[in-house]
Amino acid sequence: METHADATAPAAAQAAVLMRSEPLPEGTRQVHGPDFDKLDPNNLSALMDSMASIGFQGTSVSEAIRIIERMRTWRLSEDPSYNPQNDENASLPPSDPQHPGNTKCTIFLGYTSNLISSGLREVIHFLVKHKYVSAIVTTAGGVEEDFIKCLGSTYLGAFHLDGATLRKRGLNRIGNLLVPNDNYCKFEDWVMPILDAMRSEQDTAPREENGEAFAWTPSRIIARLGHEINDERSVYYWAAKNDIPVFCPALTDGSLGDMIYFHSYKNPGLTVDLVRDIRRLNDLSVKAKKAGIIILGGGVCKHQIANAMLFRNGADYAVYINTGQEFDGSDSGARPDEAVSWGKIKSHANGGESVKVYCDATVIFPLIVAATFAKAHHTRS
Repeated sequence: METHADATAPAAAQAAVLMRSEPLPEGTRQVHGPDFDKLDPNNLSALMDSMASIGFQGTSVSEAIRIIERMRTWRLSEDPSYNPQNDENASLPPSDPQHPGNTKCTIFLGYTSNLISSGLREVIHFLVKHKYVSAIVTTAGGVEEDFIKCLGSTYLGAFHLDGATLRKRGLNRIGNLLVPNDNYCKFEDWVMPILDAMRSEQDTAPREENGEAFAWTPSRIIARLGHEINDERSVYYWAAKNDIPVFCPALTDGSLGDMIYFHSYKNPGLTVDLVRDIRRLNDLSVKAKKAGIIILGGGVCKHQIANAMLFRNGADYAVYINTGQEFDGSDSGARPDEAVSWGKIKSHANGGESVKVYCDATVIFPLIVAATFAKAHHTRS
């Protein structure tokens, strides 16, 4: 005769599955996403605000917006640690640039060359044109592609296009972008006479204010090219006009390096001093009352900015946006907490605020800028 199984579940299994929870700290935020029954889909600000409690990278995006707003709005006179009695500039009129009410966070922007090749160039252009960043670090491609776009167009293609076929047609592929090789020929025609002039000026320029002999540096070369392009579509036209230094430690790693190589045979002797630029970049970091970093992508531009922060015992605010992973130990994929261990970003206990957003910058950075710098810009307008 069959017997029925005991209806009581094993106590050990029941205890494992139905283990009681400890209470969460009071005020812990509940997960909740956008409610489109109530949310106006045309209201970007409300949508971005609603992402704070959505979880995963949506929450990281909201945190990036919050931190960038802290960078954007910080003023020395409002900092809790500021003591006007110890500041001789406190007695200056509020209209004076040196008045503590006008002392802003120094914002360092870093990005890789593919982002200038893409339409993110126009977002960066907006930030530079309106002086919303203080200094830039990028790669050689991040410099030359801006000028090349002033000389010829970049086009949309597709990721799957055959490389050998494109090569025969004189088309260069950057992801799903296409750059005609003629654009680089135009770049050579434009830049070579400038390099000739720079070579001549190198030997005749007066000494620096500190008595050192004149020397070209990557930042000086980029500023010179920015003046020479004389095209308001250029990021570096505005950087030169607004006196925003652009640092490029790997200046020769691209078409500009190719041009310098060819020029070295045609008109030898042009020299570039990297030491003066690293001194200039590190001094900007050291002298900043507050330092914020926004880094799109990885590689040289990411580490060069982070390393400059070491000399001030860490950036106060940091936002990384990239798709890199940390499992291989690369700096490109490293999270902000790794930089905290090196003293490149301040720890939370020391007032540091940082976040990494795992996303293609062309997807999310326009939205972040729209919710911060652009929103404030158009509100004032």
